[in-house]
Amino acid sequence: MDKLSLLHPADVEPEYRQLPEETVHDLLFETICQGLSQMEAERNLIRRILSQLSAKPEVIRYRCDVFEDILKYPTLRGELHDLLDRVDFLKTYGSFTKESDASGIWELVHRLDEMDEYIQCVQSIYQSLNEREIHSAGLLALKEYVKDLYEDNGFSELQKDIAELKTDASDIKSVTLGINLNNRFEPNGIGIVSINSKYFTKSGIISNFCDFLNRGDELQKDTEWKQKYSFRTGGNGVSTAALEKTADTMFRANHPVAGLVTPTADARADDVMHTLDRAATAMLSGTVRKLKQILSRHVNVSTQVIAGLIPELTYYIRWAEYIEKLQAKGYTFCKPEVLLSEEREMQAKGIYNLKLTKEDPSAIVTNDLDFDREHRIYILTGANRGGKTTITQAVGIAFVMAHGGIYAPAEHFAFSPADCIFTHFPADENKTMDLGRLGEESKRFRDIFLAAGPKSLFLLNESFSTTSFEEGFYIAYDAVRALRDLGARTIYNTHMHKLARKLDELNTEGSGDSLVSSLVAEAEDGRRSYRVRVGQPVGMSYARDIAQKYGVTYEQLMER
Repeated sequence: MDKLSLLHPADVEPEYRQLPEETVHDLLFETICQGLSQMEAERNLIRRILSQLSAKPEVIRYRCDVFEDILKYPTLRGELHDLLDRVDFLKTYGSFTKESDASGIWELVHRLDEMDEYIQCVQSIYQSLNEREIHSAGLLALKEYVKDLYEDNGFSELQKDIAELKTDASDIKSVTLGINLNNRFEPNGIGIVSINSKYFTKSGIISNFCDFLNRGDELQKDTEWKQKYSFRTGGNGVSTAALEKTADTMFRANHPVAGLVTPTADARADDVMHTLDRAATAMLSGTVRKLKQILSRHVNVSTQVIAGLIPELTYYIRWAEYIEKLQAKGYTFCKPEVLLSEEREMQAKGIYNLKLTKEDPSAIVTNDLDFDREHRIYILTGANRGGKTTITQAVGIAFVMAHGGIYAPAEHFAFSPADCIFTHFPADENKTMDLGRLGEESKRFRDIFLAAGPKSLFLLNESFSTTSFEEGFYIAYDAVRALRDLGARTIYNTHMHKLARKLDELNTEGSGDSLVSSLVAEAEDGRRSYRVRVGQPVGMSYARDIAQKYGVTYEQLMER
C-alpha cells in the first residue's frame, strides 16, 4: 500500500473543494484555530484541512470514526504522535535510507541502531493500536499496514540478525594476529588470524610463544587460511554465525608492514589499529549492505507513508484536546450523522456558535433548526443584537467541523454534505471603493451564485442593506427567487421584514421545489432571548426597543 491517510479511505478520491477566503474569514477560522494550537504551523495545517471540503459521505464518515477513536483514547494519541515523530526523524535525518558508503565501524554501528529503532517503531505502533478496541477504518488500516510491514519484510529475522551482529561486534575482546617472518625472524607482514570474545589471560609474551612451539600441531607448514582458526568465543556461548559466514573473505588479507625493525612503537601500534579497523569495518559493512538491500524494497516508501500521517494525526489530536477540555467544562458536542447528499437536509438540536465557548456553558442559548424541502431557505429577521448573525455562523461552523470529521457543537447534528459553503457578509470599506458597497455586494453575490449548486450552503448576513430600502429589497427579492430555483440551503439574515412577508409570492414564482420559510429571532418583553423559531416576522426590527435603548423616542427626547 503506497497510500495511507487518516483523512480519507485509500480507495476513495476525496475531490476536495477549496472554501472561498470570505467563508474562511466570516466563519471565524482564525479565531477557532487560535484556540486549537499556539504554534503557527499547526494552525495553518488545521486551517488548510478545514478549508478543503469533501462532499463525499464516505469520506466524512471515515473522518468522524477516526476522530472518535482519537478522542476516546488520550494515551493512544500521545503514543502514536511520539512514534510517528520518531519515524519522521529517522526519515529526515537518518542515514540508513540514504545511498552512501560507510567508511568506519562506528558509522556502521550507528546505521544498525537506526534500522533497529525503525523496526521497533513499527512494532510499537502496531502494539499501541492492538491494545485498544479501535473501530475506525482509518486506524485499523494503519494497524494492518504496520502489521504487514513487519511480517512481510521479515523484520523479526532482521531484528535478530541486527542484535546478533551488534552483540558479536560489542563482544570483541581480543584479536589474534598472524605475523610473517623472514629467515632472520624479522617481521615482514601482519594479518588478522582470529577475533576472540575473551581477553588473553597470560601476560608473558614469551610463555604464549612457547606454548605454541611446544604444541606441534599448532605449528603450521604454510600460510593458507585454516578454518580451525575461525573466531574463538572463549567458551562464553556468544553466537558468531554472522562472523564466520564472511571470515574467509575478510581476514585472509595480508597487511605488509615494511621495515618493522626501524619504525617507532607508536607507528606500529597505529598501523595495527588501522588494520583492525579495516577488518572490523569490512565485517560489518558486508552484513549492512545485505540488510540495506532487503530494506531498500520498502523502507523509503514505508517511512514516507508512516511519517506522512503526522500532519493528519496532529489535526485530530489538537481538535481532540480542545473538545476534551470544553467537554470537561460542560459544553456539549456530538458525533455528526451523515445523511444522503441528495436530500439536502440538516437536523440540528441544541446547536450553538463555537465562539461562545468563552462564556459560562450554562449561559449559552442553544437552538433547534432543520433544513428540509419545506424549510430550504430561511429569511431570518429579528431585533438588533438578537443573535441573528450568531446562529447564522453557528450553522456554518457546524457544517465545517462535521465535514472535517470533528464533533459538532450541538446535542444532535445530522446533515447532508455540502459541496461548498458560501458566505455573503458585509465587506470592508476598502474593498468597496471602486464599485461602491451595493455594487460590490451585487457582484460578489453573482460570483458565488454562479459557482454554487443545489448541494451548496448559503449564509447571507444583511446582504443588500447598504442602500435605500426599496433598492435593497428589489435585489434581495430576486436573489431569494434564484436561490429557491437553485434549491440550495440558505439562511438569509436581514432587516427587510417585507421580504419575509412575501413568502407566498416567493414560493409560487419560479420552478424550484424548495420552499422559503420565515425564521424569527425572538424577544421576550423587549429582552433578547437569542432563540430562533419558525414564524411570521414581528414588528419593524424592534425599532421601538432600539429607540428606547438609545433614548430617541419622542417622549425620551422631550423629557429634557
